[in-house]
Amino acid sequence: MSNNYRWVIVFAGALMGCVAIGTMFSLAIFLEPIATTTGWSRAGISSAMTLNFIVMGLGGFMWGAASDRYGARIVVLIGALLLGLALVLASQVESLLAFQLVYGCLVGLSASAFFAPMIAVTMAWFDEHRSLAVSLVSAGMGMAPMTISPFARWLISAYDDWRIAMLLIGVGAWILLLPTVFLVRNPPVAAAAGAAAAPGADRADIPLSRVFRSPQFLVLAFTFFACCAAHSGPIFHMVSYAMFCGVGPMAAVSIYSVEGAAGLGGRILFGVLADKLGVKPVLIGGLLIQAAVIAAYTIVSDLTQFYALAVIFGGTYGGVMPLYAVLAGEYFAAKILGTVLGAVTMLSAIGMAFGPLAGGWAFDQFNNYNWLFIGSALVGLGAVLIALAFPPLPSRLKLQPA
Repeated sequence: MSNNYRWVIVFAGALMGCVAIGTMFSLAIFLEPIATTTGWSRAGISSAMTLNFIVMGLGGFMWGAASDRYGARIVVLIGALLLGLALVLASQVESLLAFQLVYGCLVGLSASAFFAPMIAVTMAWFDEHRSLAVSLVSAGMGMAPMTISPFARWLISAYDDWRIAMLLIGVGAWILLLPTVFLVRNPPVAAAAGAAAAPGADRADIPLSRVFRSPQFLVLAFTFFACCAAHSGPIFHMVSYAMFCGVGPMAAVSIYSVEGAAGLGGRILFGVLADKLGVKPVLIGGLLIQAAVIAAYTIVSDLTQFYALAVIFGGTYGGVMPLYAVLAGEYFAAKILGTVLGAVTMLSAIGMAFGPLAGGWAFDQFNNYNWLFIGSALVGLGAVLIALAFPPLPSRLKLQPA
């Protein structure tokens, strides 16, 4: 029974990730209609996403530590309740400041309640096929651009009112998430014992202060930070950039969806390659491709080229994302994994926070997005350089403080 039920945990984690990330990133779809209707600046609206990522980072650390102590179910239940509430409230605000605070803080706080707890509980259920399980949970996030984003665009078109669309998405989040919460449970003793025998378990009693100063944690965290700082701006502003280049609204959203579909395949492909070639070389290769394709967006001119780059971009940024959790599971013990993932996610979310604001600022200042893509590509190359410093995996190394 437990062998079968662990795939239910994977399904629950994937669905929650899809809804949480999908609703959060739906702001990219709402950006144009909100700016047109309210007269608020793109930079001002985008700063709500920046706040989102900052709060998401802080919340991720808090929720990860809470899941280690109280279990994943109570954490994701609170997150589900808050996420729907945040979107409902954001749909009713009348000022830019109120929108920034409600959307930026509450959506970020609630969305952060799912990643670290669900990855940690998933890894506790698996003593084999762990990379595949983590990739599949992460693949749920990759489904968001193919599901929530087109649905948001359809609602905006159908009701000709972004407020109604955002309200309905908030209610929909409750409908999907609240029943799914009750599928989440801790593994039976046998599965937990298997997880305890996994790499990293011999470091279970190392103090967190030492863990956070170790080269394993520092390289993992700062690579994740630079990776997310590189791709967040291009992801968030892709729809607006495509429309700026003359692509129609629904076609522009379809580019976002193609990225998501490619990311879904990329997560599985990179997971298989990591099992065959090793996690670190696959991660470094993916980061290098990501930097190159971001730079290539500066010369894109038509929908076909957008689609081609979306396949490569989505496949690479989607593919590398689960590898950070796999490396964390290799380096650190299961009983502190939620805390470690929360801390790593906190830094990655701070990296994600730079892109939306930088892109909005670049467009407001120069009336184009070229500088966003050039700067993001350079940051992506920085992620490659940091990743080259990854220490050997635990089977060949005892955890050492930095």
